[in-house]
Amino acid sequence: MSLADVPLLFVLAGLVFYIVLAGPDFGAAIWQLTARRDGRGDRLRDLGHEAMAPVWEANHVWLIFVLTVLWTAYPVAFGSIASTLSVPLFLAGLGIVVRGAAYALRAGTTGVGEARRIDMASALSSVLTPFALGAALGGIVSGRVPVGNAAGSLVTSWLNPTSVLTGLLAVVTSAYLAAVFLSADAVRMGDDDLAAPMRRRALGAGLVAGALSAAGLLVLREDAYPVFDGLVHGAGLPALMASAVAGVATLGLVVARRYEPARYTAAAAVAAIVAGWALAQQPELLPGLTIDDAAAPRATLVAVTIAVLGGGAIVFPSLVLLFRLTLGGTLRGGGAGAAEAVAPGPRALLGASRHGLLVRAAGACLIAGFGLLTVLDAGWAHALGVAVLLGFVLLGFLALLPAELWER
Repeated sequence: MSLADVPLLFVLAGLVFYIVLAGPDFGAAIWQLTARRDGRGDRLRDLGHEAMAPVWEANHVWLIFVLTVLWTAYPVAFGSIASTLSVPLFLAGLGIVVRGAAYALRAGTTGVGEARRIDMASALSSVLTPFALGAALGGIVSGRVPVGNAAGSLVTSWLNPTSVLTGLLAVVTSAYLAAVFLSADAVRMGDDDLAAPMRRRALGAGLVAGALSAAGLLVLREDAYPVFDGLVHGAGLPALMASAVAGVATLGLVVARRYEPARYTAAAAVAAIVAGWALAQQPELLPGLTIDDAAAPRATLVAVTIAVLGGGAIVFPSLVLLFRLTLGGTLRGGGAGAAEAVAPGPRALLGASRHGLLVRAAGACLIAGFGLLTVLDAGWAHALGVAVLLGFVLLGFLALLPAELWER
């Protein structure tokens, strides 16, 4: 593996996180539309909103991360993709905006009619976004995105057999992940009345996703044979088999009502299929454009690597904490009394989080400063490296201060 491959690994990891974490947000809106207009249906819709409320914006950080690393580390490939696939990418962005607006506006509805219209907009946008993103990915897989500014067709690049099937698979996968995750949420809340219908939805969507995946191999054989050959006979075969095993294991866990481990096997299935696609398509990013040819200059690749590792030292633990609090029910509304019971005061929160945050920030400065001073040769990089290391010293000093000084 060369330095040119490192940012691509970050992109693929970010793509997996986006599918696994943001996909269920879209899927939850789809299931909300199918819920009946009765007491249990209202509770199902409320369950979806409560599960998404703390993490909706955080999950889209991964999409921003993927785009940022891609355009910085592989600018030629990014320009070709963004111009040829501008239509589906625009539709996906529009769907994200509408989905977020519908989620925010639903809390202010004054009647059943308004709520239904907003739920409809939410569900339609939640179908549009994963389909458009999947269709764009299908255009890349099938080799319909040539190198150059808008060098490919604005229509057939994303409306073709591979793209359509990939888009449908993205929608069904989002619904499947949402059903699995919401089943686990319902069990954790002690509401078996909600877990049972979500379990049925999970099993149904899982079977459809499996059928579409099998059909996808047939489509790839006819429409994107190089990737099909890489998946079935090449380096992508182990990942394809791992995805199939994880998918079957997820269905088995859902049947056994083991929803928490099913979360992780479902995520593993997604990660394996993304890895399989990458292995099957390597070393090309686009037709005739290899990873090494598409990569930015070495100094840029080094800077991107340091920035991702340094930023991840701060951001990733914060996201882990967010999801731990969400899955533990701490962020779920429960009235003033519940808030007083589980939420410490501002000074206590500051004292509890100060040390970990400062240590991670100091570590990020140390990594970045070391990289800027030792890897890059430019004078500006050395000056910035000195400044960042001074930040490390300052943050390290603050991290060592007694907690009592921060609580006064």
